[in-house]
Amino acid sequence: MRTRVARLYQKGDLRIETAAVAALGPGEVLLKMAAAGICGSDLHYYQDGGFGPVRVREPIIPGHEAAGTVSQAAEGVDLKAGTLVAVNPSQPCGHCEYCHKAMPIHCLEMRFMGSAMRLPHEQGMFREWLVVPARQCFAVGVATTAAEAACSEPLSVCLHAASRAGDIAGKRVLITGAGPIGALMVAVACYHGASEVVVTDLADAALTRAKAMGASRTYNVAKDAQALAGFEAGKGYFDLVFECSAAAPAIRSAIATIRPRGTIVQVGVSGDVPIPLNAIVGKELQLHGTQRFHEEFATAVDLISSRKIDVRPIISHSLPLEQATAAFILAGDRASACKVQLTF
Repeated sequence: MRTRVARLYQKGDLRIETAAVAALGPGEVLLKMAAAGICGSDLHYYQDGGFGPVRVREPIIPGHEAAGTVSQAAEGVDLKAGTLVAVNPSQPCGHCEYCHKAMPIHCLEMRFMGSAMRLPHEQGMFREWLVVPARQCFAVGVATTAAEAACSEPLSVCLHAASRAGDIAGKRVLITGAGPIGALMVAVACYHGASEVVVTDLADAALTRAKAMGASRTYNVAKDAQALAGFEAGKGYFDLVFECSAAAPAIRSAIATIRPRGTIVQVGVSGDVPIPLNAIVGKELQLHGTQRFHEEFATAVDLISSRKIDVRPIISHSLPLEQATAAFILAGDRASACKVQLTF
């Protein structure tokens, strides 16, 4: 059996090809893929050939935000044919130092589908058919669409970021950057009971989606670079910041507008960025990194299935696999696109 795939060879070189489908092994399922989102890292692979030290060094099938329908299951697997599932792309080894310390996110032998971090690269889910371990498949609610289910991975990222922030209930929250992760971060902050959620971005379209996800106020800092200046009074206004842009001006504004002993969770990823250490020290700020997720994936599936978090406002475009290049180009246009998905 063969399947069509979208394979990236180098910066800007994405090809639709065919590849063999692996034989079904013990504990595995064969999925007919339905929807897969283009993530920021996928976009960096396409636009820049990688991000930071992670480079595309051999052909790779991208894609780690996906959902599909069970077509066949190995003996003993408790997933029936026809079940729509969200696929967890994370595969910690289970036996290294960090897995034993209950920190599988930091697994020394982590395999993450669609990632160029390791060599050979871990192949991803931009394909029509996929064989995957059943333990990575999470059944979604009967009323849940494949497009919604494919948002389980990015929502998991935001749920883990929230876990790094401590108690959010009643907090005044700033979110810098309203791309797909920033928009989902708005929904997560609201879900956890934030009293106010203020969002900044450079694009009106992104801010409109942030409002749809529950933002209290939004500011276009491209139009008004001093939009947050009023929040700097009295050593700062916000209790908590989720920094989702990785842009130096946004990081500086976060530090300027957060109150003393507030918490900044750095969600966005970039290269080296200068930061005002004197302000971090002087305000006694807590600065937390956050990466990926683990147990949050099951929670994300439940929240999407129940629509306690409604991800539909971020899904802006769906294009068929054969239009993958057009989909990647569209995903890079923040004036019109948010979450762009491929369909199969």
